[in-house]
Amino acid sequence: MARPRKPLLSTDRIVETARELVDREGLAAVSTRRLAAELGVSGPSLYNHFRTKDEILEAVADSVSGLVDLAMFEDGRDWRTALHDWAVSYRAALRDHPNIVPVLARGPGRRPAALRLADAVYGAMVEAGWPPAQATSIGALMRYFIMGSALGSFAGGFVDDASAYDPTDYPHLGQAHLLAEQQEKIDERAFETGLSALLDGLAQQYEQVRQGVQR
Repeated sequence: MARPRKPLLSTDRIVETARELVDREGLAAVSTRRLAAELGVSGPSLYNHFRTKDEILEAVADSVSGLVDLAMFEDGRDWRTALHDWAVSYRAALRDHPNIVPVLARGPGRRPAALRLADAVYGAMVEAGWPPAQATSIGALMRYFIMGSALGSFAGGFVDDASAYDPTDYPHLGQAHLLAEQQEKIDERAFETGLSALLDGLAQQYEQVRQGVQR
């Protein structure tokens, strides 16, 4: 009886396996040796697809960027709604793959999906009437906000031990030990609060831009 064939090694399979490894164990777990073991192949065979570990991590990062929905910049939504919906999609992708965020935070570099993302945001803002310099700033601002929200949980950073919050030292943290158990709800609400405030501020600037154009 013929032995079952191993799945053909491909770039997509390497990236998917590396992403799963990063999700489970973090960036430090990734090495060509470990990845080869996960794939059931010899280490040198990976070099037919990627020259270095860093190239693999860049590809993993780009695969996560590729999960972000960009349809809102093409289907007629106004710029504010599009930015909101894109930010929610972007944060969802990062929330599902938080361990790769430090690589994504380096910027798009030469990653195709990340560059398409940047191009879509910038292009939509310019088309909506934002001056190019401000469109660039908006892209940067949104990236700072979304990346920052994905780097760690605010609520999850508080221990669930009430004794850690002595009222003598911390008179306003009497309920802080309850934050961790409501982590998702609190973090989601904080993200939406910050996003709404950010977009409200941009809307005010946009009106000033439009008034300047009309004069």
